[in-house]
Amino acid sequence: MDDHFDLIVLGAGSGGLAAAKRAASYGARVAIVEGDRVGGTCVIRGCVPKKLLVYGSAYRHLLADAASYGWQLEGYRHDGATLLANVRAEVDRLNNLHIGFLEKAGLELVRGWGSFSGSHSLRVRSADGASRELTADRLLIAVGGRPQRPAIPGAELGWVSDDIFLLESLPAAVAIVGAGFIACEFACILQGLGVKVTQLVRGDHLLRGFDREASRAVQEGMEAAGIEIRFGQSQLGISGSSPDNLVVSSESGEPISGCGVLLATGRRPFLEGLELEAAGVAVEGDRIPVDGDQRTNIAHIYAVGDVTDRICLTPVAVDEGRAMADSIYGQKPRQVNHNLVAAAVFSQPELASVGLTEEQAIALYGLGEIKVHRARFRPMHQALPQRDPKVLLKLIVETTGGKVVGCHMVGDHAAEIIQMAAIAIGMGATKADFDRTMALHPSVAEEFVTMPN
Repeated sequence: MDDHFDLIVLGAGSGGLAAAKRAASYGARVAIVEGDRVGGTCVIRGCVPKKLLVYGSAYRHLLADAASYGWQLEGYRHDGATLLANVRAEVDRLNNLHIGFLEKAGLELVRGWGSFSGSHSLRVRSADGASRELTADRLLIAVGGRPQRPAIPGAELGWVSDDIFLLESLPAAVAIVGAGFIACEFACILQGLGVKVTQLVRGDHLLRGFDREASRAVQEGMEAAGIEIRFGQSQLGISGSSPDNLVVSSESGEPISGCGVLLATGRRPFLEGLELEAAGVAVEGDRIPVDGDQRTNIAHIYAVGDVTDRICLTPVAVDEGRAMADSIYGQKPRQVNHNLVAAAVFSQPELASVGLTEEQAIALYGLGEIKVHRARFRPMHQALPQRDPKVLLKLIVETTGGKVVGCHMVGDHAAEIIQMAAIAIGMGATKADFDRTMALHPSVAEEFVTMPN
């Protein structure tokens, strides 16, 4: 067996798969090493199964609103076990699909956990204890990240986000520790599926890094749906003997008992066991630093995706992987633009944004050099049920040239709408460009092109 390759990719997640398939399309001989399932965080325990759970939980609101539109629905109930099983079945299907894609691309999938044994070599240990040595002209590290447990007493008793997808049934109540998008998304998912949710936040607001006004709109919607959010929760501790019957205590609030605990306090690069020192790859804190061409300090070793801890989003990892392969094997040199990346939080209500937040724009241009245009209203599909939350649409404009530097939305289909807005903003659209775009009526998105000056 020839164990030398043009490229070895360590990790079969979004970035690794994209790089491996693109390199193979240019004629490179590629091996991809994976000790877990093929597809990575996004497909197996992240974006895809999470979004399916979001869809499942949203039916609660649809069913509740149905009566105002004349639908008489009685006796409906939710079976969490069925939803969880169906989501896992879809993940299984996608895992097999990705394996098939690798075979069609002519890639060799090497099963096992890889670690560097030199700057051009990897040792791969399979589940049965067998070991195989691989060498390559170039290597790509694309092992992604893993959930991080906070340093609090009893942290080992709680779930991390990966664990939620493995549950056979849902708990009656859950305490969620965290304020980021994973915490908010799971709070909304579980509440929508009938779980009593209490969210514990160390600081004073949700969704750090997003526009503050938009994050407040999400908070209002979550609280209106029945999620209890407790801010200023410090010195947490977890105790108990059963994963779904724990007690959470803090110095700043009443204890919560009889619940499961989801620890959604961030992720970090998965560097354990890689033995990077054997290859001389430099590490900066918990991350692998790279240059604009995805190179590490070792010229023939590259890294993409969450392991670099820059912008930890699936499309970014995919583009980084493809850019690396295009540049080296396709003779089409290019670098990824990390300056304008759209992002979404699939909470309920949904938040999506591209460009600068109001706070960032003020810091960059100055308070008097930007103008904020906003619309806040009850969308038409909630007119008959007469329920909130209201949607929020927001444009951030720098006044000198009228360029739109930020676009934010909170409400249904926000991600779909912001994806299109990202094209305009990426092309340098001005408020005047938005104004002369004909509205599509009646729609929520039309408000972006009808905001008064």
